[in-house]
Amino acid sequence: MSLFRLFSFNKLTKLELQREKAKDYRNVVILQILIVGCGLLLSEPLLTDSKSNVSKFIVLIFSGFGATYAFLLWDLLRNFTSNRYLIMGIFCFLSLIVVVGILVEFPYYQLLEVPNRQAYLLTIHGLLFPIEITVIAFAIRDIFAQGYLTPDKLWGAACVCLIIGISFGSLYDLLGIAMPGSMGVAIERGLPNYAECVTYSFCFLSGMDSGLQPIRFIRNLSVLEAVWGTLYGMIIIGKLLGLPR
Repeated sequence: MSLFRLFSFNKLTKLELQREKAKDYRNVVILQILIVGCGLLLSEPLLTDSKSNVSKFIVLIFSGFGATYAFLLWDLLRNFTSNRYLIMGIFCFLSLIVVVGILVEFPYYQLLEVPNRQAYLLTIHGLLFPIEITVIAFAIRDIFAQGYLTPDKLWGAACVCLIIGISFGSLYDLLGIAMPGSMGVAIERGLPNYAECVTYSFCFLSGMDSGLQPIRFIRNLSVLEAVWGTLYGMIIIGKLLGLPR
């Protein structure tokens, strides 16, 4: 992708925009599946010993996933709005999150040391969560817009479903950082706690028991997530089936 295309705000034709959205949705969904799948399968070493060589390698992998995911979310957002202030503002925030996150969390060398890790994590997640909500809002509006049943709407429905689970995991992690022990178990801050929160989020979305006993506020939030996920599934199926091909 050229730098001109990357920072271009020119309007595309309807067909070009549809193809671009389908491609961007597909890229986000593929990476979301990788993040969730690897998080579920590779979280055990992080919870056992976050300083081991295996854990450091896992952190390195997820750092790459995180940087790529931030860029893909921003690239997807550009399809929904021509407001250059919003686009460039979110680009700056995501760039700041990625650069600072890599400098602080790089597993092999301490590139940047923060005196207050709790405040640092609260800031990172406090910036990331509203951006995820913004992308969800734009994507839902796009999916439910009038039109035909096209590939971009199908990929968009899958993207929103997965980003709901990931964003609620970010919210639980944010609450866990602000109130240590609120998830009902003592887990190291950072990627170990985030991976466990995402696992808890998808367990509730899928109707499974996570085994955790969080505080009442988080448990009530997870019930709202489960209700929202169920309603979203029912509404989106009815909407997509009702669209002409």
